[in-house]
Amino acid sequence: MPEPGPSPLQSSLPGAAAHFGAHVLGSAAAPTAAAGAPAAAGAAPVASGAAAPAPVAPRPAPVAPAPAVTPLLPAAPGAAAVASGALAAPDVSAPPVHLPGFALPGPTGLGTAALSLTRGAGAPALPEPPAPAAGRPVPGLYHHPVPEPDPARVDEVSRRIKAWALDEVQLYPDDWEGEFDGFSVGRYMVACHPDAPTVEHLMLATRLMVAENAVDDCYCEDHGGSPVGLGGRLLLAHTALDPLHTTAEYQPQWAESLHADAPRRAYRSAMGYFVDQASPSQADRYRHDMARLHLGYLAEAAWTETDHMPEVWEYLAMRQFNNFRPCPTITDTVGGYELPADLHAQPAMQRVLALAGNATTIVNDLYSYMKELDSPGRHLNLPVVIADREGVSDREGYLKAVEVHNDLMRDFEAEAAALAASCPVPTVQRFLRGVAVWVDGNHYWHQTNTYRYSLPDFW
Repeated sequence: MPEPGPSPLQSSLPGAAAHFGAHVLGSAAAPTAAAGAPAAAGAAPVASGAAAPAPVAPRPAPVAPAPAVTPLLPAAPGAAAVASGALAAPDVSAPPVHLPGFALPGPTGLGTAALSLTRGAGAPALPEPPAPAAGRPVPGLYHHPVPEPDPARVDEVSRRIKAWALDEVQLYPDDWEGEFDGFSVGRYMVACHPDAPTVEHLMLATRLMVAENAVDDCYCEDHGGSPVGLGGRLLLAHTALDPLHTTAEYQPQWAESLHADAPRRAYRSAMGYFVDQASPSQADRYRHDMARLHLGYLAEAAWTETDHMPEVWEYLAMRQFNNFRPCPTITDTVGGYELPADLHAQPAMQRVLALAGNATTIVNDLYSYMKELDSPGRHLNLPVVIADREGVSDREGYLKAVEVHNDLMRDFEAEAAALAASCPVPTVQRFLRGVAVWVDGNHYWHQTNTYRYSLPDFW
């Protein structure tokens, strides 16, 4: 079928741009400048309630967060932030910025008017409001509605990923087909990566997402998973992402082992496709984040084996590793560009990515709460841990978890805006916006996946 075009971007990132260190800008901005893409200036940075561990620019005094709500789109992008005084009105007089090889429409979510990379001379056009989405959002959860993902892309990604799962990696037996279809991974990835230039770019993320879930299900969770011996299984699976370098005598045995089970077959194949398209630094970045993920799996497994109920802060520490971070960290590869390694490694960027991963993972805790209650054994999630450790009811634990998510989301948005203010490099702006889009798309998928998720009766 013809290649569907890219979908419009939607973002929750507040906009700002200012000065960044010349030692980073000199190398990072050079390719863009050569393509005729000057960095655009925008509004003043938004302060976070929590300071970054290594700020890259002076920061204004913290702004108290607004009460937790489920927001609707404002009358104009950024209107709520401007009205509150937390965000200055955007400068719309700067010349447009053109990224080589891909024309980006401007972001249209809450607080993003100043981050458009294609600004004109007049006032920004009002975005079309998103159509009502299926499913019920968690009441009080801070999130941003997104448009329905491009149906042509959803259908094509869904067709290709099922063919890959069945024909290339023999991922699941026939009786798992309903669960695979119910996961709706095509809709998930198209919602999270609307700027992907082609369906094949989307497939990079889709294969990795399916492979990660195969490891989780088969090694840790529903389909034969167990904490017993998990470390050995994860280690061998990780060598499908980070290859073994050994002697000629033992190399063939390791290579054969990569076909031994569905998770390893999926990791090997998905990573092979990814490495073909990613730069070496992008591939190594992904391997690092997957090692973080596997470490989180091991911590949770250890607590299960010892019947340990973690403190709330301990649980949140585990969830910073056992979370979605590997998914938004590849947003540039899926978008067909690269965030330079030195910019990705900046402490401020790492904080933004950590907060994004933490917030999206609490979304999963909240939407999967009922599903996990119905599963055998005791599943740790934030509402359960809060209720147990803080001595409150199940309802109070759940509602407190909503507040924790909302605090993380607001910190994520404020820290991303501050980083955008300190680093007006187009690839940084685009990457930050892409991460914000992924956060919004992740919530959309959880809300609308009524095959998997339902909400408790707490309201």
